[in-house]
Amino acid sequence: MKVKVCDATPVQLGWMVAKCEGVINGDDLDIGFILEKGYSPPTNWAQAGPIIEREEISISREFASSRVEWAAWTPAPIRDDAEAFGYGPTPLIAAMRCYVASKLGDEVEIPGELA
Repeated sequence: MKVKVCDATPVQLGWMVAKCEGVINGDDLDIGFILEKGYSPPTNWAQAGPIIEREEISISREFASSRVEWAAWTPAPIRDDAEAFGYGPTPLIAAMRCYVASKLGDEVEIPGELA
């Protein structure tokens, strides 16, 4: 099942980040690692911090209408000479959406069990 990175839930996003990081190989057996072992960069600063620093991801608060949202972006060029962007309700979700988009594109095939 394909999921837009901008719509990915924290669990789905954690799986995507693990795929980018080479922590998993991307098959259905990896779901247990994400759900049971507590791998969750979208909610854990200790896991996301090194990625944000290494990838030089910038994070900023954005005000969209009446709600506050976070934006994250990478320096160009990462992929196809373009910056990658991510948005979300928290700094980590925005940063991890940005990271995944920079590595895997705007849509990612995930196991159906994560839907």
